Amino acid sequence: MTLIEARNLPSHVGIIMDGNGRWAQQRGLGRAEGHRQGSQAVRRIVRAARRLGLRALTLYAFSEQNWARPEDEIDALWVLLREFLLSEREEILDNSIRLNAVGNIGRLPGVVRAVLDPLRNESSKKYEMTLTLALSYGGREEIAEAARELAAEVAAGKRAVEDVTCEALHARLPSLAVGDPDLVIRTGGERRISNFLLYGLAYAELHFSDALWPDFDAEDLYQAVASYQNRERRFGKVGKAAPLVPELASEGGAPRESSPALLVAV
Repeated sequence: MTLIEARNLPSHVGIIMDGNGRWAQQRGLGRAEGHRQGSQAVRRIVRAARRLGLRALTLYAFSEQNWARPEDEIDALWVLLREFLLSEREEILDNSIRLNAVGNIGRLPGVVRAVLDPLRNESSKKYEMTLTLALSYGGREEIAEAARELAAEVAAGKRAVEDVTCEALHARLPSLAVGDPDLVIRTGGERRISNFLLYGLAYAELHFSDALWPDFDAEDLYQAVASYQNRERRFGKVGKAAPLVPELASEGGAPRESSPALLVAV
């Protein structure tokens, strides 16, 4: 079991779910089966995140660049997404999870939108956790779209050039409506961020797991969160001074009592 400090959880966790294809290849299976097993991992991690008490979870499900993949693989992904939304509908609603989606949603096929849009509306008042699916999403594309909107307002005289600030741009990025990510996890052993949450990643903690996404389980998530809790987040400021080594015993010879940490075993 991994011990996690209950009072120092990341508020927003993003996950780059990588490794479905390699998982299938290692087993002599088609890529579609890798994606099917990956959808089971999504179920496990959403439940684990909800139990842990995370406020926001963003899953990189399909990038803008993924449209270049073979058509049959893309079609299989949409079938799996539709199945996931249908099968998890009651659990999402019963567990007070608000479902959101970011990216070029208008590009998604109608069979997905027919399930995705109603569930987003039904869950819009839920508040315990926000589950965001990044679909047809790209970090650069999201920033470019926000910049176009601000530029149009300047051109129309609705905004001064001086008002185009970091805060103004941040406010136009749908992926950051739940706040900047505190922790971003990538599975599959790769060490890159692949156009995910680029603007919000400025001060995020990164955790890379060698587990392929279909094998990623609750314990892997807990280990990533525990790793996050062991880091000092400075946000460009000077870090805390290293603590002095405490005396091992009081004057009477009894061990000094340390401040207890609030831990939860998960």
